[in-house]
Amino acid sequence: MNASLKCGGKLRHESFPLASDGVNRYGQIMRKLAATSLVFLGGFAVMVLEVIGARYLAKDFGSSFYVWISQIGVVLIALALGYYAGGALADRWQRVSLLTFLLVPAGATTFFIPNFAAPLIDAIILRHPSDRNIPPFWQKLDPVIGSSLIFLLPCFVLATLSPYMIRLASKQLTHVGRTSGLIIAASTTGSIAGVFVSGYVLIDHMNVSSIFRATGGLTVLLGVLCLLMDRWFAEVSAPPAEPPKE
Repeated sequence: MNASLKCGGKLRHESFPLASDGVNRYGQIMRKLAATSLVFLGGFAVMVLEVIGARYLAKDFGSSFYVWISQIGVVLIALALGYYAGGALADRWQRVSLLTFLLVPAGATTFFIPNFAAPLIDAIILRHPSDRNIPPFWQKLDPVIGSSLIFLLPCFVLATLSPYMIRLASKQLTHVGRTSGLIIAASTTGSIAGVFVSGYVLIDHMNVSSIFRATGGLTVLLGVLCLLMDRWFAEVSAPPAEPPKE
């Protein structure tokens, strides 16, 4: 709302706070809340896959130090690649619905791990002659191959969430550093929760196959939420209308 006041023979315009300012602030808060919730759940899912995935690989490759090193290393590779890809995608498209087309296939892949993983692992192990010991080099590398074939893709996709949501949540905010810190902290908190819930709760009350299916369902749900929130994110981040010219 603009008011015109007479001052020294000239018209002076004074701007008064608009009711829409409060709506914009509310939209920014809700956008950050949605972003932090998504990355929290994404971080949770990554750690479930890492911890339970190591348990799953151990039944075929043995509960060795190399299995844990392989699983941790593969997940870190997936995170590094996913962070870079997520940032690049966010700079180009800036639509949260794009994540739907990544998360839904990744969730489906995770859901069907109990169906396709065993043949892959068998192929890795059975390629070695049964009458000879597996060479030490392959004892170290085989778990890396198995982990990559099963867990690299879903962890890579889940890693795109954080940089993507930082870009969207920072569109109209001056404190980009604070926003990015908040989202990274939420993702890390979700990862911490994923570690302890996996080790202390899930493994005691669910079998490994059911955990993978639940994690896959959670990932698909994240994709659906991204689709549902797409229009809302676009409306909230739209630039405010310019005041009419006098």
